[in-house]
Amino acid sequence: MSTNTVVPLRRRSNGYHTNGVAFNGMENIVKKTDDCYTNGNGVGGKSKASFLTWTMRDAVYVARYHWIPCFFAVGVLFFMGVEYTLQMVPAKSEPFDIGFVATRSLNRVLASSPDLNTLLAALNTVFVAMQTTYIVWTWLMEGRPRATISACFMFTCRGILGYSTQLPLPQDFLGSGVDFPVGNVSFFLFYSGHVAGSMIASLDMRRMQRLRLAMLFDILNILQSIRLLGTRGHYTIDLAVGVGAGILFDSLAGKYEEMMSKRHNLANGFSLISKDSLVN
Repeated sequence: MSTNTVVPLRRRSNGYHTNGVAFNGMENIVKKTDDCYTNGNGVGGKSKASFLTWTMRDAVYVARYHWIPCFFAVGVLFFMGVEYTLQMVPAKSEPFDIGFVATRSLNRVLASSPDLNTLLAALNTVFVAMQTTYIVWTWLMEGRPRATISACFMFTCRGILGYSTQLPLPQDFLGSGVDFPVGNVSFFLFYSGHVAGSMIASLDMRRMQRLRLAMLFDILNILQSIRLLGTRGHYTIDLAVGVGAGILFDSLAGKYEEMMSKRHNLANGFSLISKDSLVN
């Protein structure tokens, strides 16, 4: 049985955390602080609030070993100030999108060169076909359904959310008949299935140690995100949530597989999804 090493949120003292919690193998052993009141018979009373036991050394320890949460804590304070002082976009105005601002010149280039816009759209459609082929391949050919399950979760949720809140098409949108979905058909803006599908494929590649292929997909995903912003095919929030959705639904598919595997082992049943599970 393996154990996970957990870095405490506060420095240790004699093997225990100064906030009273120690990790020993798979169990969390609760220890009272030195300031905890006892009646001499080992019977505990009320203890001081945790923050009253903090010291400057604890603060330095947290800042040194847990700088990522500290960074985001500062971010919370910063964006609270931004949010509460920001001038709201008027109801009749176009939404403000920082990605549109950054790709303004690209939008002008593509608008003035329809052939280039069509070429990039065609290349992006090829990339979508690559994602789809890989995800389906992992199930049909390799007998690993996780990526396919996560894609089903992701696109179903995207359909529900996309229909629930139908965002307006940006004024400078540059469509193409060869862009996916092919044929200038309607599509949901929130969130980006292009980006989420690429994330699902990339995460599966990393699990299988196909690192170079995963890196290629990540680079192509960044390029397609820039193109989607330049053509106004998605808002920045659609792309950002697409990344998160790919990670989330890949994780949920993994939990689903784990749950079904446990149920299979308990019931000695069989799975209709993976051929391998029928013979193992």
